[in-house]
Amino acid sequence: MSEENQRRHGYREGLGGELLAELLGTFVLILFGCASVAVAVAGLPGSGRQSDAFGPGNWLIIAFGWGFAVVFGVYVAGGVSGAHINPAVTLAFAVRRAFPWRKVVPYVAAQFVGAFLAAAVVYSVYSWAIDAFNAKAGLARNQSLDTFAIFATFPAKYFDGSWWGPFLDQIVGTAILVLLIFALIDTRNVAPSANLGPFMIGMVVTTIGLTFGPNAGYAINPARDFGPRLWTFVTGWGDIALPGSYQWFSNYFWIPIVGPLVGGVIGAVVYDLFIGQVLAARAAPPEPGRATEEAPEAQQ
Repeated sequence: MSEENQRRHGYREGLGGELLAELLGTFVLILFGCASVAVAVAGLPGSGRQSDAFGPGNWLIIAFGWGFAVVFGVYVAGGVSGAHINPAVTLAFAVRRAFPWRKVVPYVAAQFVGAFLAAAVVYSVYSWAIDAFNAKAGLARNQSLDTFAIFATFPAKYFDGSWWGPFLDQIVGTAILVLLIFALIDTRNVAPSANLGPFMIGMVVTTIGLTFGPNAGYAINPARDFGPRLWTFVTGWGDIALPGSYQWFSNYFWIPIVGPLVGGVIGAVVYDLFIGQVLAARAAPPEPGRATEEAPEAQQ
């Protein structure tokens, strides 16, 4: 076979192919993630398969649903684009000079498009359950916070309208996510082998959901929140979607965007400061089980 025939041609060879991968990876993430919330909120109760009120079991469905959604999204796109599938991750990589700034906006755009399209598919499949849930509750769609929550996030009632609490929650949650992503992919450290990295990253998201989720729905991803939020605005949730206003919160839409972007940068800086620069200062990773300096005779 000639060299010319072996070469890949067209937009798929470069940035275009990476954007397709980011779009599809984010699509898979949001498809499974939002569908897991649809199951917990409207699917199980409306199907007659659950008679109890929403409770801890439903929260476990959501937490593990989002965790495995991340796993499969990363497996889909990782070999092509690196599977950022999150604008906060893309920005964090760019800040630490591990990703070209010229690709940031295209990657983020692809992530938002993938999230929007996935929300449309989840809605098309669960629209009957959503309508039945709202009818049983006696609520118009633009009054139904519960069904809106299938797609996007909102702050807990105990914040009582304060923006600082949810904003801090998104900063902390995303900082943890990005810090642990960098730890899990850093081959100088103890990164998991045998392609287990995506699984472990998904379990990070599951753990964040189990530990920080009730505060503000653990968006920790601007595309994850705004793409589906935009879909709900288009399909009738009104002010709950945009600008993000309900009985105990108002103009909330910007918090799951700005908070994760800030948190992602903080997570990257913290990892590099405490771990990355230490590893870089050493010629090789420490021996397993050894964290002390080299023996004096080895330094001579």
